[in-house]
Amino acid sequence: MSLSDIKQPILGTFKKGERRAVDPRLTVRVEPAVAGRAIPMMVTPALDGLDPIAWAATHRQDIDALLAEHRALLFRGFGFDSVETFQRFVAATSDGKPLEYRDRSTPRNELGSGIYVSTIYPSDQRIHLHNEGTYWLRWALKIYFCCLEAAPWGGETPIADVRRVLARLDPAVRRQFAERGVMYVRNYNDGLGLPWQEVFQSDSREEVEAYCRDNRIGCEWKDGGRLRTRQVRQAIQRHPRTGEEVWFNHAAFFHITSQEPDVRDALQRDLAEEDLPYNTYLGDGSPIPEATAAAIREAYLAEKMIFPWHSGDLLLLDNMTVAHAREPYRGERRVVVAMTEPVAAGAIQA
Repeated sequence: MSLSDIKQPILGTFKKGERRAVDPRLTVRVEPAVAGRAIPMMVTPALDGLDPIAWAATHRQDIDALLAEHRALLFRGFGFDSVETFQRFVAATSDGKPLEYRDRSTPRNELGSGIYVSTIYPSDQRIHLHNEGTYWLRWALKIYFCCLEAAPWGGETPIADVRRVLARLDPAVRRQFAERGVMYVRNYNDGLGLPWQEVFQSDSREEVEAYCRDNRIGCEWKDGGRLRTRQVRQAIQRHPRTGEEVWFNHAAFFHITSQEPDVRDALQRDLAEEDLPYNTYLGDGSPIPEATAAAIREAYLAEKMIFPWHSGDLLLLDNMTVAHAREPYRGERRVVVAMTEPVAAGAIQA
């Protein structure tokens, strides 16, 4: 079966209420989710009653080919209505077990077997565009989001192609980050942000120290059981399957200037710079100028693509190529997430 078969399906019918695997020729429609935009591509059933798990198991290679071509796929109309169905689709379309969230920056509730509730964060606040796990040594190539319940207002998951973000940056900025990398500095248990016990999923200092050693994270214990960490990572990575350069970091996301102005002012008024909950620097420890952080944010915004969630949607992203975010929302919103197919890369020593 070829990609042309996917884009021009041979149609057929099932008996009402019947759900079963289909002939490989009977497949799906693929079209832009938003006219004139390259991502995401929307995949919808060409047949009533199409079983998404049976279809995915039969067409795993086709799904991978579509993801390689488009980098962001929105599956709509398949009726993903439970964590169990989502979990089975993830298993059918990826290799190995889902990754765990360690070295966390936001609260997460695990629903079992590597399925998590999407970031627990105040609903009136925006989460900026980012790729998942850029500051880890082992991150996911695929990331899945399943909308079990769409918010009545807002709550979208915007996306952006970070190849294009990289291309928008001034060559001098790209060169600077390519040569020096980015340093992440975090402080825990100062009454702000997550405690280290939640971040590292352990109450043991020894376990935290071992994790930091294994993951090239410098850690420093402060008075009162508080902790400071530093880790230096590459800012620009090469995609393991295509060799493309991608802007793959949280340099702007964690930079102090990305905070809301009132929060930033309060933090800088009450804390020394080295005690901020988190901040970013160039890999040699020198500051990232405010103008540079602002230019990076502008590049993300220029590539930002937003579409509405429908309950039952599933979004599959190439995590190294496509960043994601979250818009503020009102009402109930249930989005679950899984990360699969780990990628390991060398990091600049912390």
